[in-house]
Amino acid sequence: MPLLKRIDVHVEGIVQGVGFRPFVCSLANRLGLTGRVRKDADGVFIEVEGALAGVEEFLTALERDAPALSEIERVTVISAEPTGHRGFTIAASDPSGLRRALVRADSAPCDDCLRELADPADRRHRYPFINCAACGPRFTIVRGVPYDLRLTTMAGFAMCPDCAAEYDPGNRRFQAQPTCCPACGPRLRLHGARGAELCGDPITTTVTLLRAGRVVAVKGLGGYHLAVPAAHEQAAATLRGRKHREERPFPVMVADLAQARRLCEVDDGAAGLLTSRARPTVVLPRRAGAPVAASVAPGHRDLGLMLPATPLHHLLLAELGEPLVLAAGNVRDEPIAHEDADALTRLGGIADAFLVHDRAIHVRADDSLLRPMAGEVTVLRRARGYAPEPLVLRRPAPRPVLACGARLHSTFCLAQGRRAFLSHHLGDLDHPDTLRTYVEGIDHYCGLFGLRPRIVAHDPYPGYPSTRHALEIPGAELVPVPHHHAHIAACLADNGDPGPVLGVVLDGPDGAGLGGEFLRADLTGCASLGHFAAVPMPGGALRQPWRMTAAYLGDDHPGLDVVRRHAGEWADATRARSPETTSAGLLFDAVAALLGIRDQTTYEGQAGVELEQHADPGETGAYPAAVTPGDPLVVTAADLVRAAATDLAGGVDSHVIAARFHNGVAAAVAGACAALRDATGLSTVALSGSVFQNALLLEGTARRLLAAGFRVLRHVRVPPHDGGISLGQVAVAAARDRA
Repeated sequence: MPLLKRIDVHVEGIVQGVGFRPFVCSLANRLGLTGRVRKDADGVFIEVEGALAGVEEFLTALERDAPALSEIERVTVISAEPTGHRGFTIAASDPSGLRRALVRADSAPCDDCLRELADPADRRHRYPFINCAACGPRFTIVRGVPYDLRLTTMAGFAMCPDCAAEYDPGNRRFQAQPTCCPACGPRLRLHGARGAELCGDPITTTVTLLRAGRVVAVKGLGGYHLAVPAAHEQAAATLRGRKHREERPFPVMVADLAQARRLCEVDDGAAGLLTSRARPTVVLPRRAGAPVAASVAPGHRDLGLMLPATPLHHLLLAELGEPLVLAAGNVRDEPIAHEDADALTRLGGIADAFLVHDRAIHVRADDSLLRPMAGEVTVLRRARGYAPEPLVLRRPAPRPVLACGARLHSTFCLAQGRRAFLSHHLGDLDHPDTLRTYVEGIDHYCGLFGLRPRIVAHDPYPGYPSTRHALEIPGAELVPVPHHHAHIAACLADNGDPGPVLGVVLDGPDGAGLGGEFLRADLTGCASLGHFAAVPMPGGALRQPWRMTAAYLGDDHPGLDVVRRHAGEWADATRARSPETTSAGLLFDAVAALLGIRDQTTYEGQAGVELEQHADPGETGAYPAAVTPGDPLVVTAADLVRAAATDLAGGVDSHVIAARFHNGVAAAVAGACAALRDATGLSTVALSGSVFQNALLLEGTARRLLAAGFRVLRHVRVPPHDGGISLGQVAVAAARDRA
C-alpha cells in the first residue's frame, strides 16, 4: 500500500486567465491524484492528495510545466491529513480575502488560434475574435478579480452549445473566459462616418475602402486606430491633415517578418520583439527605397513597425496584402477613443468608415513602443501588452504606496511588497480627458489589486495636475520626491540597484527650470553635484527652438541664416529678461534651429528627434565643452553651440555638425562623470531623462563611460522620460518607509 499524502498549495503570480486551473486538473489526473483547484482573490488554491511519489512529482511539474502565459511568483505548501477525496475537480472561485491575484496583459493570437483562423474547415474560420487560454484580450476587458467571465466585458455573451461542448479540461479553451465563436460571440460591423451600417462582409468592404484611399477607424484591443495603406501617399497625407498631426511619424503594421524586412533592418533581436506576445511597436532603421509613403514618417530614417495584435488585424493584413498605417485614434494630444459613441463623435471628421464590434473595452490602452539602443532595448511607451503586469522591486515596500507621476507622458504606480504596478501610458495631463482617465485609472488599479495607499509620493512642483491630485487624497502620508531624484531612482529600480550612483539627468526644463544635472543619488536621497551652465529661456522657446539659439549665441553670429530668418525678433529674444534654465533638451533644440532643421515645433521633443535623425552616424569628431570642477561642477554647453555655429559659417555640412554636437555632449557628460568620480569615489553612472531616448547620444555616452571604467545603468523596462517617474517615486517612498 503506497504512502498517502495530502497538501494544500497556494500559487501566487500571473495564474488567472492563462489556463492554470485546467493545467492543474490535467496534471493531477495524469498522476492519479485527487482533490480540487479554485481561483481566489490571491491566486490559485489547490488541495491534492495521493501517493507520496505522485504528490512530489505534482509539485515539481507544477512549476516546471506551467502554461506559457503564467508567471509563478510564489508557491506555498502546507501538509494536511488525507481525506479520501474522490476525483479531481475545478471548484467555483472564492472572491473573499485580500486581492493579490495578478492580471495578465493582453496577448497576441497564439499559433493554434491562427491555424484555426486560416482553416476553411474550422467553425472559427475568419472569426475576428478567436482566442483561447493561451492568448487574447485580458487587461483591457477586466473589470475585477478573480478573473471570471462575470467580471469582464464578455459577461453578456452566453456560450453556445458548440462552445459549451468544448468546455472540458482536455481542451485549450477550458476556463478561457472570453472564449466564443461566430454563433455566440462579438460581431464585427462596418459603419459609415455618420453611423449607418454598411452592407457586405465588413473585412472585404474595409479593404476595398482602404485601397481607394479612404481612412478607416478600426476598433482594436485598447482603443481605436486610424488606418490607411502605408504606401498610399494621398491617403497618408489626408490622415495627417485631418488628424492635425503635422510631422510626428505614424506606426506601420506589417503582416509578418518577411514584410517587416522589406521595410526595415530587422535582426534576430528585433524579430523577437516584433513577434512577442505583447506585439509592441518597434522603432527600426528604414531600408533605402522602402515602399512607404513620404507622409508616413517625414524626415525620419527609422520606422515604427508592429505585427498584428489581434485576429482582426491578421484578417485585414492578409486580405489587403500590403502594410498598413495604424495611427492612434485621436486628434492631436487627446486620449485615444475606446467607446463606440465617443469614437463616432471625435473621429467622425477624420474617418470615412468605422470597423467596430460589440465587445466593450473597459481600459483604454495605447500601443507600447520600444527602441533597440546601445545593445539593449529601451521601452519608450509601456502600455498594451505589458501593463498591468508588475515590476519586481529588489527591496519591498512595507506599506502600500501610490506614486502620482509627473505631467507629461503620465503614468502612476502602485506598490506593496515587491510588486510595483506601473500603469499603462496615459498621456499629458494638461488635457482634461487624460486627467479624468488618470484619476479613473488610479481607482481601477486600487480596486483590481486590493490596494489602499497609505503613502502618496508626488512631484514637489505644485503646477503639475498629478501633484494637485496627490495633495487632494485624504488621510495619506505625503512624500514629495524631487523630479530628477525620481528619474535616477526609476533607473535604479529598473536595474535592481540601490545606489549610491552618479546620476545624469538630461531632459527638458522641469518646474524649477532644471534639465541637465549631475547627482549623487541612492533610493533615500540625492544631492546635486553639478549642472549644465544656465542660460536664459526666452518666452515661447518651448515651441520656437530658434529662441534658444538666440539665448546661446546672442549677437556673436549675426551672419547666420537663423539670425536672418528671425531678424525682426532676434534682438528681443537675446535681451529680454527671462528665467534661466539648464535644460539639455533645449540645448538640442537650439542646435536644431541653428542648422535650419526646425524653427517651430508641433510636438514635444520634435527638434531634438529631428536633429538626431539628421546627424551623420559615421562622423567621429566631437566639439569640446568646458567642464569646470567645483561645487557645483559646471558644463559650459554654450561651447558646443558656438562650435557648431563656427563650423556652419565655415561651410561644414550640417549632417557632420549635428554628429559632432552629439559626440560633444556625450564627451562632456563622460568628462563630468570622470571629474565627479575623483571627487566622490563613485564609479557607477545612471543615465535618465527624456534626452536619453536619443540613440546616438545614449550609445556615444555609454561607450565613453565604459571605456573610462564606469559601470553604466540605463533604462530598459521603463521609459527614461517622465513615463518612468512614478516608479522612481515609489522606489524612494518605499526606501524612506523602510528607513
